[in-house]
Amino acid sequence: QWQPVESGGGSVHTGESLRLTCGASGFNLDQDAVGWFRQVPGKEREALSCISTITESMDFSDSVKGRFFISRDNVAKKVFLQMNALKPEDTGVYYCAVRKGRGCTSYTFLFEHWGQGVQVTVSG
Repeated sequence: QWQPVESGGGSVHTGESLRLTCGASGFNLDQDAVGWFRQVPGKEREALSCISTITESMDFSDSVKGRFFISRDNVAKKVFLQMNALKPEDTGVYYCAVRKGRGCTSYTFLFEHWGQGVQVTVSG
């Protein structure tokens, strides 16, 4: 069972930036969609952004539009989430997930393969 792997999380101060990386070896980024999601305690997992060849990139969360940007390197099989101007409300666990052979969607249940998640903490 292939599983994407997130990296790049950590603790930063308000206004700083982080870049998350989703390692998607074992998947075909020419065919599969990769999404970034965020979960905070007591809330449902929220779709942030997604990228695929079929649907290009899609942003789902108004709270991160203009601050978070998704990109990918199909050869290296990595998908990135550049997070700028971070705020304390961005604190949470960030997941990447792969949807095989389909385009992007905001419905989390349609993504079959999930990473373990990385913690992002924004303070100050």
